[in-house]
Amino acid sequence: MTGTRVFWLALFAATWALSSYSFQLYKALDARWIIRFPKQYEMPVEAWITSLLDWLTDSAHFFFFTFRDVTRAIAAVIEAPYQILRNLLIEGFQSGLGAQAVEYAPSLSWIAVIAVIVAIAHYARDWRLAALAGFCFLYLAVFGQWASAMVTLASVLIAVPIGAVGGLLLGIAAFRSPLFDRLLRPVLDLMQTVPVFAYLVPVLILFGFGPVAALVATVIYAMPPMVRVTIVALKGVPEEIKEAGRMAGCTRRQMMWKVLVPSATPSLMVGVNQVIMLTLNMVIIASMIGAGGLGFDVLASLRRLDIGGGIEAGLAIVVMAIALDRVSQAFAERGVSETRSGNPLQRHPWTATVFAIVVGTLILGRLVPAVQTYPEPLTLTTGPFWASAMEWININFFDTFEAIKVVVLQWLLLPVKKFFAGIPWAWGIVATGLFAWRLAGWRIGVLSALFMAFIAASGLWNKAMVTIYLCGVSVLIATVIGIPLGIWAAERERAGRIILGLMDTLQTLPSFVYLIPVVMLFRVGDFSAMIAVVLYALAPAVRYAAFGLREVPEQLIEAGRTAGCTPRQLLWRVKLPLATPQLLLGLNQTIMLALSMLVITALVGTRDLGQEVYIALTKANAGQGIVAGLAVAFIAIIADRVVHAAAEGQKKRLGL
Repeated sequence: MTGTRVFWLALFAATWALSSYSFQLYKALDARWIIRFPKQYEMPVEAWITSLLDWLTDSAHFFFFTFRDVTRAIAAVIEAPYQILRNLLIEGFQSGLGAQAVEYAPSLSWIAVIAVIVAIAHYARDWRLAALAGFCFLYLAVFGQWASAMVTLASVLIAVPIGAVGGLLLGIAAFRSPLFDRLLRPVLDLMQTVPVFAYLVPVLILFGFGPVAALVATVIYAMPPMVRVTIVALKGVPEEIKEAGRMAGCTRRQMMWKVLVPSATPSLMVGVNQVIMLTLNMVIIASMIGAGGLGFDVLASLRRLDIGGGIEAGLAIVVMAIALDRVSQAFAERGVSETRSGNPLQRHPWTATVFAIVVGTLILGRLVPAVQTYPEPLTLTTGPFWASAMEWININFFDTFEAIKVVVLQWLLLPVKKFFAGIPWAWGIVATGLFAWRLAGWRIGVLSALFMAFIAASGLWNKAMVTIYLCGVSVLIATVIGIPLGIWAAERERAGRIILGLMDTLQTLPSFVYLIPVVMLFRVGDFSAMIAVVLYALAPAVRYAAFGLREVPEQLIEAGRTAGCTPRQLLWRVKLPLATPQLLLGLNQTIMLALSMLVITALVGTRDLGQEVYIALTKANAGQGIVAGLAVAFIAIIADRVVHAAAEGQKKRLGL
C-alpha cells in the first residue's frame, strides 16, 4: 500500500473515530470544550462589524460631508435614471403626486417595446433571433406579466451598465497593475462566495429599503465575473496585435482603448452576458429589500405557497432571461457588418421603423387603449394548470415520494449528518489543514486551517458542519447524475442537444423557483433542500463532463482505436482520464453553486449557516449576517483552492 493511501485511510479513520466517540469523551472527561468552542474565547466579530456600521451611519465624517451624505449621493445618481426608465417602460411621465398627479406623457406601449427588442435582436444576428426575442416579450404581455416584467427590465437596464462598466474599469486597472490584481483577487473571491443575503443587510442599513438598495446589491453580486473576464480577455489579445499598435506609435491610453479593448470585445461581451444572467438571478432576492417586479411576484407566491402564481412569475423571468441571454450572446459573436449607403432612412431602416412604431402607438394609444396596454380580457393564465398538476401529483404519488424521502434520509442524509456533527472542532481544524496540505500544498493547508479556526472561534462550528454535510451530499448526487449525462451528451449528438438545452433552461431559472415545487412535493427539511440544491447545481457537472470529453485530442482517441480498444475501454481508459481536469473544474463549479443555493434553502427549514444569514436579514443584524456569510465564503474558498490544485496536478501528470 502506497504512502498516499495510508495517509488518507489514517485521516479518515481518525476523523471517524473522533466523530463517533466525541460525545462519550466529553461526558467521561467533563470537558465541554471538546464539542464546542469555549464561549469565553469566542471572537466578538459580530459586535465589531455592527459597531463599524453604526459609526459609518451616525458619526463618520469626511472633511465637509458625512458618510450618510455619500450614500445619499450614490442613491440619487442611481435613482434618477432608474425612475426615468420606469416611467418610460410602464408608469408614464406625471406631474404632481397622488390624486393630484397628471400624466403629461404615456409610457411606451407594449407594441413599441416588442418592436424595439425585435429590432435589436435582428441587428445582433438575424430574423430567427428577432422572432425568438419578440415571442418572449409577447409571452409576457399575453400571460399578464407585462407590468412586473417592465419593472424588472428597468432594474436590469440600470444594473447591467453599471456592473459591466465598473467591471471593465476594474479589470483594466488589474491588467495594468500586477499589485492591484493581487489585491483585487481575494476581494473578488469574497464577493463571489459570500452569500447574497449577507450583504443585503449592510446595504439595507446604508441605503435604506427600496429599489436603490436592491440595485446596489445587484451590482455587487453581478460585477465580479465582468472583472475576471476583462483580465483574461486583455491578456488573451495576440502579441502581434499589440506589436502593431506599438509600431503605429500608440500611447498607453490609445493602446488600451483603440487596440486592446476593441480586440477583446467578443470576450468582453461574454462578461456582459454573465452580468445580465446574474442580474436576473438576483431579482427575487433583491425584491426582499424593495426591488419589486417579477422577483416580488415569485417571493409573494412562495410565501403564500401559491404554486401556480410562483411558477408563472418564475417562467416570466426565464422567458426574459432567454431573450436577453440570446441577444447578448449574438452581440458577442457578431462580426463587422457592411456599412449601408444612401440617405439616412436607407442606412438605418430599423431605427426609422422603430421610431415610426413608437410615435404611431403613442398617438393611436390615446384613441385605442388596447394599443397602449395589452387588453386584460385577452390575457391568459397557466396558474390554475400548475396548481392542479401539483395537486394531482401529490394525490397520486404522495406515498411513493414519501417512501423515497424516508429511504434517503435514513440511509444517506442522517448517517452523513451524524458523522459531520460529531467531529470535534479542534480535530476538524487539523484535519482540514492536513487534507488541503496533501492536495494543494502547505500554504493552502495553513490558510484552510485558519479559515476553519475562524468559523470555530465565531461560534458557528455546528452550523458549518451542517452546511458541509448538505453541500457534500448534494454535490455527490449532482456529480453522480451529471457526469453520466455529460458523457451521454458528448457521445451522442442528438442527446447532447436535448441535454445541454435542458441545462440551459435550468441555469436560467432563478434559484427561488426551485423551492416552490420542491416544498409542495416534499414539505420542508433537509431532503427538500437537497433536491433543490441538486437541481440548481447539476448543470456545471453535465457541461464540464461533455466539454472535457469533446476536447480530448482526436489523435489520442485514434491511438486507442489502433491499440484495439473497444468503445467502453476507449471511454474508461482514454477519454475519462484525459478529461479529469475538466471534470474537477465541473466539481468546483458544482460546489460553488451548491453553497450559494444552500443559503436560499434556509427558507425551507435547514439549520445551517444559511439559516443564520437569513435570520440576520430578518433582524437587520449586519454583524451576524456578515460573520455567517464569511463562514460560507471561507468554506467555498477552501473547496475552490483544493479542487483547483487537484485539477492542475492532474494536468501536469497527464502532460496537458
